[in-house]
Amino acid sequence: MSRISVRGFAVASATAVTAVGSVVGVASGSTAQNNDAEATASGATLLADIPAGQQAQVQTASLTQQADAQAIQADVSAKKDAEEAARKAAAETAIAKKEAAKEAAEKAAKEAKERAEAKAAASRSKDVSDFPVATSYSIAQLQAMARQMVPSGQFQCFSNIVDHESDWNYKAVNPSSGAYGMFQALPGSKMSSAGADWQTNPATQIKWGLNYMNDRYGSPCEAWSFWQANNWY
Repeated sequence: MSRISVRGFAVASATAVTAVGSVVGVASGSTAQNNDAEATASGATLLADIPAGQQAQVQTASLTQQADAQAIQADVSAKKDAEEAARKAAAETAIAKKEAAKEAAEKAAKEAKERAEAKAAASRSKDVSDFPVATSYSIAQLQAMARQMVPSGQFQCFSNIVDHESDWNYKAVNPSSGAYGMFQALPGSKMSSAGADWQTNPATQIKWGLNYMNDRYGSPCEAWSFWQANNWY
């Protein structure tokens, strides 16, 4: 079997094809075909050297080698495609994570800035002692008082909550729960942290309500967003 080779099989095959062509050429009177047959005949000795019983084995071995080579090439190509797909997916994932981290950082920075501005504005606003105590107040007076204590950019949100909780009635009492005042604090005595006159002084209630929104939610607008989602705050 040492003389059996794919090359021999290829030469033998070419010889056979050429031989067929020669026969056809002779039949049609073509001398060119005859010359081709003679030129190829010298290579036919390799096939002649192989015993007739082993020629089928040569053919099978050649086809097996070809199939193996094709399978190896297919595996290499599939591996390259898989590696390229993995690199692309990893790159897309990295970009998505980077964008998400950037958005989260920007949102956190924005919220921190808003909180800082709200607290700074609150520290510059008027306090309870800046307002004279009266026996009664109109809604317009209460809103004017709140505008001087609540940062301008937060006032509308602040006002929305008061509208829904008490309609600016600083003496409002919930008959079921006992919640009290403009912000319906429960219990109402929690507002004593802003002043002992929490039952009668709306400025004290406004101070407490603003502090509560800032401390619990970060700002009145964030408190209002929570209220809209839950109908309480």
